[in-house]
Amino acid sequence: MAYAVVHQFPGGTLAQYQASVAAVHPSDGSLPDGQIFHAAGPSADGWTIVAVHDSQQSWERFRDGVLMPKMAQGIEGGFASPPQETTFEVQHQATA
Repeated sequence: MAYAVVHQFPGGTLAQYQASVAAVHPSDGSLPDGQIFHAAGPSADGWTIVAVHDSQQSWERFRDGVLMPKMAQGIEGGFASPPQETTFEVQHQATA
C-alpha cells in the first residue's frame, strides 16, 4: 500500500528546499527508489513537501538510509531544523 509523508518546515524557503533535495535525491532529477510522487512549494508559514512512496517500508528505507544520515551530517544551505511530519497510508490515488 502506498504511504504518504508530509513535511512542513516553518520558515522554510525555496533556497533551503533546493539545497536539501539536491543532497538527498538522485542527481539526475529522478526520484529515490520506491518514491512514486514528490511535490513541494511555499505554504502559509514556510515550505511544504509531500512525498508518496510505494510502501511504508520504502519510506523507512529512504528515511533511515539517506535522509536522516544526510541531515545529521548537515546540508549546507538546507533546512535549519527538522520538519513537522504527518504520515498516512494512501487509501485512494487517482491520476489525470
